[in-house]
Amino acid sequence: MTEPAIDFAKMDGLVPGIVQDAGTGQVLMLGFLNDESWRKTKETGFVTFWSRTRRKLWMKGETSGNRLRILDVSTDCDQDAILFRVEVEGDGLVCHEGTVSCFTRPLNAGDGKAKEVRA
Repeated sequence: MTEPAIDFAKMDGLVPGIVQDAGTGQVLMLGFLNDESWRKTKETGFVTFWSRTRRKLWMKGETSGNRLRILDVSTDCDQDAILFRVEVEGDGLVCHEGTVSCFTRPLNAGDGKAKEVRA
């Protein structure tokens, strides 16, 4: 089976990379990858993003030690997003604010209740 080609053209050379804890299923963070960071990710086995603000490659955890070791990776049906199922090295605090996940701020979904999502 041929590996699907990631479509970097749709978003001006970038695709979102969703990071999920392989053990708990918790979504940890979202970052962006370009072709170069995708190649580096595959080469090292650790998630490497493209920093849109610093305009350079950025391996998550390179300074904190909370690197994201890839256990499983897949793309969506349009091949324009990547899902990484990872094991977090270090103390497990992925967010730069010192939390396990970057997704810690609840939002009102209109009526104050979370909406059920149906597949």
